[in-house]
Amino acid sequence: MGRLFGTDGVRGLANRDVTAELALDLGVAAAHVLGSSGEFEGHRPRAVVGRDPRASGEFLSAAVAAGLASAGVDVVNVGVLPTPGIAYLTGTTGVDLGVVLSASHNAMPDNGIKFFARGGVKLDDHVEDAIEARLREDWERPVGAAVGRISTDSGRAGEQYVEHLVASVGGTGDATPLAGLRIAVDCANGAASEVGPAALRAAGADVVVINASPDGRNINEKCGSTHPEQLQAVVVASESDFGVAFDGDADRCLAVDHTGTLVDGDAIMGILALTLRDQGRLASDTLVVTVMSNLGLILAMRESGIATVQTGVGDRYVLEAMRAEGYSLGGEQSGHIILSEYATTGDGVLTALKLAARVAETGRRLADLGSVITRLPQTLLNVPGVDKARASTDPTLLEAVATAEAELGETGRVLLRSSGTEPLVRVMVEAATQDQADRTAARLADVVRTSLAL
Repeated sequence: MGRLFGTDGVRGLANRDVTAELALDLGVAAAHVLGSSGEFEGHRPRAVVGRDPRASGEFLSAAVAAGLASAGVDVVNVGVLPTPGIAYLTGTTGVDLGVVLSASHNAMPDNGIKFFARGGVKLDDHVEDAIEARLREDWERPVGAAVGRISTDSGRAGEQYVEHLVASVGGTGDATPLAGLRIAVDCANGAASEVGPAALRAAGADVVVINASPDGRNINEKCGSTHPEQLQAVVVASESDFGVAFDGDADRCLAVDHTGTLVDGDAIMGILALTLRDQGRLASDTLVVTVMSNLGLILAMRESGIATVQTGVGDRYVLEAMRAEGYSLGGEQSGHIILSEYATTGDGVLTALKLAARVAETGRRLADLGSVITRLPQTLLNVPGVDKARASTDPTLLEAVATAEAELGETGRVLLRSSGTEPLVRVMVEAATQDQADRTAARLADVVRTSLAL
């Protein structure tokens, strides 16, 4: 049996993989692990629990809260809020633990459970492993006044989060830094359906909102950052300056310029890196990206005197690199972008505000700001039914990759990735032209198919 926790918490089909029983047991085990490590010493432990609008989140959040309370932890249930909102509250309200029930950009039938430690940071791997190891253990239950209490937030938690977001772009008091901008917002019928538009309006923008009527079933359904087509049409039809699309838990943000053209996470990171560099706030003049970021971003940053650090795929690894060296900006092509001065995790609404502030400050179109990054043609092929374990050691394949990289030179690259869940290898090639990327990827896929045959 594999590890219960993935790169972003526990996730799976709700009520099959992620059950009420599992949620309750995880709450108990998390309380035990943190308690035994001394996190609760000298005070009565407290936790904040929130969720996205999935129907399954209703019973799963209740189960997590029940598990925590049964282990002596007081719980504040804040209801529907973005994942970064729960991280923010965990970091600023003095609680010992934060829990989010969400499967992010996944389809509605899925759900997940993610924990934040004190300070609003994700749990380290060894803490997650300890929680898994202590599931369903025998324990002495507290009784009487020692059991935890569960309370429901009145809505102030969401207001605090919005105030924090607006302040990040100077929108305090009567200041309206985004005045004059019309921004279309696709909320994915998710956790940012209220706070996303509210934050942009409070900062002064004229906001056109779509997909902000969650009913427990329609989250991410042909909308949001994974399906931006509707937003692209709305931006043009409403003559908006640009648009932004969140995913279900609003830790991601993609954008659309005034022509309806998609602006992905790489382009957004490039714009924000140059913004922070110009403001003297880009730590070590360095941007942290994953190996999946387009080479065009790397080359554009190099041209502008900005270094890049590449990590494995997953925001967890971006965060680790940022925390280790004190970097201020990092993220993924998917739009999961981390601004460490304001957040401990990716925050889609924060990203949208910062992008809007740059447009307002410069008076330039988003398309113009993003033109500094020239995306190189990219081809991605999946090769199934192969021995993925040998992808990094097979001599014939390694020689073929080296030959391809020599041919591509500085304007191209090759990336081979073994799937974490299937017997397949992904071949990604970037090149100066689409034809060269296609031909090189097809050639390497043939080598993978032959050399790694089962």
